Amino acid sequence: MSEIRFDRLENRYVIIVPERQHRPNLPKIDFLQTEKKCPFCEGHEALTPAEIFAIRKNGANESGWQTRVIPNLYKAVQIETEVLSQREGMFESVSGFGAHEVIIDSPCHSCRMVELGSKGVEQWLRTMIVRINDLQKDKRLVSLHLFKNSGKGAGATQEHPHSQLIALPVTPMDRLEFLKRNAEYYHIHGRGIVEDVVVNEKIAQKRIIAQQGLFIAYAPYASFFAFEVIVSPTKVLSNLTQCSREELFDLSLLLTDVFRKLDRQLGIYDFNIAFYLAPLNQNFENEVYMEDIEKSFTFYIRIMPRIYTLGGFELSTGIAMNSVTPEMAAELLREGKK
Repeated sequence: MSEIRFDRLENRYVIIVPERQHRPNLPKIDFLQTEKKCPFCEGHEALTPAEIFAIRKNGANESGWQTRVIPNLYKAVQIETEVLSQREGMFESVSGFGAHEVIIDSPCHSCRMVELGSKGVEQWLRTMIVRINDLQKDKRLVSLHLFKNSGKGAGATQEHPHSQLIALPVTPMDRLEFLKRNAEYYHIHGRGIVEDVVVNEKIAQKRIIAQQGLFIAYAPYASFFAFEVIVSPTKVLSNLTQCSREELFDLSLLLTDVFRKLDRQLGIYDFNIAFYLAPLNQNFENEVYMEDIEKSFTFYIRIMPRIYTLGGFELSTGIAMNSVTPEMAAELLREGKK
């Protein structure tokens, strides 16, 4: 049984999950051999838990799908668990309640993001929206985290392209701190932090990589990772679910273009993607920030190539040493230079 514990030294939550010791390690074997055994490949639906959702035209848990959502077999939290808090002296914990789902991005075992094409990326985003809307109905769930690990260096334990969703009854402390800073910034400047960063990036014109409709891609001014890219709307949208169909199509075009540019510069590389969204529901932790959330909070997507290994300094201080300036990264990606 998992448990969400609070670390008073670092002011953050940690999920203790003994069951995840048994996750598979990514094998160093060729794609053909892997596909024969891959539980995420089309035709192997019986090897996974029953699907929660899929974009398909036929019956559930059969082949013929474009995206598929299943419970994580090695789940960190469980939706069936009761929400219980406890405290022993100064040690706080919450029972391991929550949702942990796997989004199988595509039936294609070896396809990278670019090879999904804009249509495949749009279906991937639509699948996320369906799951966000569904989980938001459970008012016990407060924060929702969408992320993708691609490659062993980025933490992936399956080669088949997939993403993950974890919804929790608590808000990670760094996100709670951001909500606080964002609310304070909004009440002083009349714009949220992300919205104002986008405005200033458009004025500076140094780190913008590409634009498509409502969305912009840029190398963040203080990039933690070399060739890091942030994709954000240029108007206030607090959640992916607020995108219209046309806006979602533009976002899929831009993400495909960004990955095409990254692939051209970096070749084959490991990477992480993280979606930073407004809280799923209100609770005592975040209620003070929720009144203006639709006007102050803008969601964004962070793409983090993992071409260098983090060392002791980064891990102990949280301060990065990035050898590629964001301005140079943006120029290389924008112009297609090598």
